[in-house]
Amino acid sequence: MKISPLVKAILVIFFVLLIDQLLKIYIKTNYYLGEEIPVLGDWFKLHFTENPGMAFGMKLGGSIGKLFLSIFRILAVIGIGWYLVYLTKRKTPVGLIISIALIFAGAIGNIIDSAFYGLIFDQGMVFSPEINRWIPYPGVAEMNFEGYAPAFKGCVVDMLYFEMYWPEWMPWIGGGQVFPPVFNIADSSITVGVFLLLIFQGRFFKKTATKEPVEPQKEDAAAVQ
Repeated sequence: MKISPLVKAILVIFFVLLIDQLLKIYIKTNYYLGEEIPVLGDWFKLHFTENPGMAFGMKLGGSIGKLFLSIFRILAVIGIGWYLVYLTKRKTPVGLIISIALIFAGAIGNIIDSAFYGLIFDQGMVFSPEINRWIPYPGVAEMNFEGYAPAFKGCVVDMLYFEMYWPEWMPWIGGGQVFPPVFNIADSSITVGVFLLLIFQGRFFKKTATKEPVEPQKEDAAAVQ
């Protein structure tokens, strides 16, 4: 049975969200903030942190900044979702549809954290206007729907961390960390989708040559009796 482009996009979105949310909920309900577990030696670890801002640990100032970020994310998701449906109705390369679906799924994944985690968990990082900073919490959070923040003011759960360093002999960057941010599956999905667009843009957006319209041949008046 042939799977339609729309179904393929839905399947990609579903599996990305499933893995993303299962891992986030597991980390938040089993780890305390800052806890670190080696996965592959010392270079790949699970390091639990909460991000009140954008992807890869980037932050936007305060509680109001986070609310504006949430609104921007929702508007962006609406636009990406519309474009994805538009692509599935046309003769679009499957790779382009998958790339957009990955970006869409990643954006949705982090919106879920921001929109609902403050409502369903009993603890999470909250912003204190008195000291103008985000306050961590002790112990391990529970998913008991007590809530620690209003809707769209919850923090995003991050846990994937690569502790790798450039060789000391390399100029300018020698000894520095290759990729310091802590991130999650949703961030990875967005990144992979964007990279696929950049790498295969020539194939995805290849313009089909338009043929010049052929003028109808004029009847030979002499041939008409």
